[in-house]
Amino acid sequence: MQVFVKSFGCSTNFADGETLVGCLAEAGYQIADSVSAADIVIINTCAVKGPTENRMIEVLKRVPRNKKLIVAGCLPLINFDRLEREVRFDGVTGPASGNRIVRIVKRVLNGEKVLALKEAVEAKPELTLSRMQSNPMISILPICYGCLGSCAYCCVTFARGKLRSYSIEEIVERAKKDIAQGAREFWLTSQDTACYGRDLGTDLAELLDAICEVRGDFKIRVGMMTPNTTMDILGKLIRSFQSEHVFKFLHLPVQSGDDRVLGKMNRLYSVDNFKKTVKAFRNQSPQLTLSTDIICGFPSESERAFDNTLRLIEDVEPDVVNVSKFFPRPRTAAAEMSDNSVPLQEIRLRSAKASKLAKIIAYEKNRRWIGWDGEILVDEVGKVPDSWICRNFAYKPIAVKSPCNLHGKTLRTRVLKAFSTHLEGEIIE
Repeated sequence: MQVFVKSFGCSTNFADGETLVGCLAEAGYQIADSVSAADIVIINTCAVKGPTENRMIEVLKRVPRNKKLIVAGCLPLINFDRLEREVRFDGVTGPASGNRIVRIVKRVLNGEKVLALKEAVEAKPELTLSRMQSNPMISILPICYGCLGSCAYCCVTFARGKLRSYSIEEIVERAKKDIAQGAREFWLTSQDTACYGRDLGTDLAELLDAICEVRGDFKIRVGMMTPNTTMDILGKLIRSFQSEHVFKFLHLPVQSGDDRVLGKMNRLYSVDNFKKTVKAFRNQSPQLTLSTDIICGFPSESERAFDNTLRLIEDVEPDVVNVSKFFPRPRTAAAEMSDNSVPLQEIRLRSAKASKLAKIIAYEKNRRWIGWDGEILVDEVGKVPDSWICRNFAYKPIAVKSPCNLHGKTLRTRVLKAFSTHLEGEIIE
C-alpha cells in the first residue's frame, strides 16, 4: 500500500512527521511522493493561528474522496468541531503519534473510522523509533513536548499538553546515532526549549553541555525559548552557548513591547527582562543572530502600546522579527476578550508597519556582514539551480553558487551582498 505524508507548521511537527514516515516504511508501507500515487493520505496539521487553520481545512478538502484520509497533528485537538463539520476523513490522531500510526493506518484500511485522540496530550514517542529525514544533514531533535506556560492567546497547549522531557541520556544517544549516520546539524526543538528538564530536575544548559561532549563535527541550533524560562538559567545557558558546537543564534519571542499587554497575554516577564536577556547574550556573542516574535492587535493593545513595540524593535534591532496578526483561537482566554478587541483593519495596518520596520532593520543588520569571510556549513539545497544555502557561526543564511554537490560540506566563503532575508557570498576555499 502507498502512503503519502505531508507535514505543516513548526519544526517539532516536522520531526513528528519524519517519525510517522519512518515507522510506516519500517512496517512495510511504500512511501508515495504525491497524493495521486497514494492509497492513503496523512496530513500532519498545524493550527496555531486562524489563517493557518483555514489553510489546513482547504488542504484537507482537496484530498480526493477516493483516498483514505488521516488527519494528524494539532488541528484535531484544537478545533475538532470544525474539522468534523467541514472535512471528510477516515481517521484522526493528535501530534507525536509515533509508531501508533501503524495501527491507525491498518484500522483505517480495514474500513474503520478511527478517532485516536485520547493519548495525544501525553504522547512522547521513543527517540529510538525509525525516521525518514527530509534533509539527511539536519537532525530535528525533539527534547521535550508540551510546556509550562499558559499564554492567553495560545491554543497549542490543548494539543501538546504539559511538559514531558526526554532524559539527557536518551537525547545524547540519539545524537550519537545521528552523527554516525551523517548528521551535521541538530535542531533542538520543543514548544519552549528553555523549560526543558524542569520535570526531571535538570535544564537546557546541562543538556547542551552533554551534547557538546559528543565526538563529531556538528552544530546545534537551539529552538525557541521564552524569556521567563530563560532568565533563571541565564548564566549557565550563556556559558553553554560558548561551545563551538552551538550556533550563536537566539530565538526569544517578546510578543509585545508593552508591559501592560504582556500582562494581559500572561507572558510572565517584562520588556526589561527581555532586553536584559538579549544584552547578556550579546555581551558574550556580539554578532549573535536574534530572532523574535510579535503579535499585532492583541485585545486592548492601544496605539501607545503598539508604538512601544515599534520602539522596542528599533532599540533591540533583531535580525529577524516574525510578525503575526492577532486572531482569537478556540477556548483561549484571549478569545473571551472581545470587548477590548482591536478592529481588523487596524491590526492589518499595525502588522504592515511592524513588518516594514523589521525588514529595514534586518537589511541594515545584514549589511554589516558584507566583507566577512569565514567557515560555513552547507546545510540546504538552494531554490535556484546550482545554489546552496550555508550557515555561519551565527546561523546567518549565506547563498553560494557551485555546480558541485556541496551538501554537508564545510567551506570558507566571503560575503558580497546583503538582503533583508539572507546574504550572498563566494566560495574562497
